[in-house]
Amino acid sequence: MKIVTSLVFIAALGMIGCGNNNKNLITATGTIEATEVTVSAQASGPVKLLRVDEGNRVNAGDTLLVLDNTDWVYQLQQAQAGLDGTEAQLRMAREGMREEDVLQAEANFKSAANDLKRMEELAKSRSISDKQLEDTRTRYTLMQQTWIKMKRGSRIEEIQIAKARRDQSLAQVSSLNKKVNDCVVTAPLAGTVTKRFVEKGELVGQGMPLVRIANLARMNIMIYVPEVELPRIALGQRATIRVDAFADRDFQGTVTFISPTAEFTPKNIQTKDDRTKLVFGVRLAVDNPDGTLKAGIPADVTLPTGQ
Repeated sequence: MKIVTSLVFIAALGMIGCGNNNKNLITATGTIEATEVTVSAQASGPVKLLRVDEGNRVNAGDTLLVLDNTDWVYQLQQAQAGLDGTEAQLRMAREGMREEDVLQAEANFKSAANDLKRMEELAKSRSISDKQLEDTRTRYTLMQQTWIKMKRGSRIEEIQIAKARRDQSLAQVSSLNKKVNDCVVTAPLAGTVTKRFVEKGELVGQGMPLVRIANLARMNIMIYVPEVELPRIALGQRATIRVDAFADRDFQGTVTFISPTAEFTPKNIQTKDDRTKLVFGVRLAVDNPDGTLKAGIPADVTLPTGQ
């Protein structure tokens, strides 16, 4: 049992960068990881067409699948009709009444003025009742105000209300137009399809995962180093990566991230002592143009420090 414990302890030290007595080298062990993106549905609908399968390589912008957009198109047409109506109302509010409507209102006002003058003459001889005279005066006032309103045109507040309704309709059209376009699902990045979650004919809802894409051309590996080794590591520093499956080949990596804060050694370290040590995470990017490296493979990292 003591021998086994010693071996585990030595392996743990290798995980955090203390597995080499050479002061010019820092060695550590980590796991190869790939940057993965899960493409989710931005619109709902049945899957009409599938363009990719698991294992296919895609470029950014390639069509992955197409959803049936029939319902969204109908809603867009309805919203477009509403937009046309609100735009017409806004034009009316800005341009004011038609000239013929103003002329008609003026004619109605002049007619009411003549009627009032005649009624006032008749009232002097008591030929009409007081109510008839009052009704004629009321009509005169209404025709006068209608004519004045038409000449002045719309109030600023009426134009603002019409514009707000037009803007609301325009936003609705834009939203539905986006939904129609979202029915064509494209790849956000170049990579390899590692998982397809749907089949043709399946009804998907908004937010449902459709396809997972992994960028296998550029892998990452995270290692952990103790505080005393941190001054010997810098962004852009080159490193050599080796994996057991390709023992005769060295892969080149570059330090892309150094954690600004310390953390306790990850839980996969077996000994209680090492789990209580503070370390700093260091991420390296590894070029993988031929797809040799696979996600999840353990790898040994060697960082030459030149010191």
